[in-house]
Amino acid sequence: MNLMSDLPRIESLQVGPFITNCFVVYVNDLGLVIDPGDEPDRILELIERRKLKIEKIILTHGHIDHISALPEIKKQTGAPVFIHPADAIMLTDPAANLSAYHEPLFSTAPADQMLDEGEIIALGEHYFKVLHTPGHTPGGISLLGEKLVFTGDALFAGSIGRTDFPGSDHQTLIDSIRRKLLTLSDDILVYPGHGPATTIGKERETNPWLA
Repeated sequence: MNLMSDLPRIESLQVGPFITNCFVVYVNDLGLVIDPGDEPDRILELIERRKLKIEKIILTHGHIDHISALPEIKKQTGAPVFIHPADAIMLTDPAANLSAYHEPLFSTAPADQMLDEGEIIALGEHYFKVLHTPGHTPGGISLLGEKLVFTGDALFAGSIGRTDFPGSDHQTLIDSIRRKLLTLSDDILVYPGHGPATTIGKERETNPWLA
């Protein structure tokens, strides 16, 4: 990771009925969209206001509340879509993405590229490393940058992702958090898929699910 003083800027929008965090991450005029969960007009307004060229759309996992705005964001930006292969089916299968349980049914085009453990996502001269953090979904990922990590629905402030969905597994999620996230430095900022930001140190010390 590039240890530069000019760190990427991060703006978040809380979108949709599940109040999902959609992140727009950018350096100068180059940007990423992470988890376009709903309300595409708001996401596109932010992109336009910042005059950004979106290079990639990254999905931390494939549940409906993280992908509902994907078709419109892809259409308007032309950016390729990235997901872990174990969650790829969620883009095309309403039962897998859970929209079958919360109508209307949702499906969209397959992802353009798969992401797996250790792969690097570039944003200008900055880099994010893919951490495979399954448990909430089989293909859940986190994105580790300099001094920060986007954790999707793996780790929240004071909580962890649900594991009562098809394909979820509680012990797998706990193992993912302990091996991939709690091994990071205490001062790493955590940007989760729902709720406020936190730090690795705070979650290590106070998260009741990790005691």
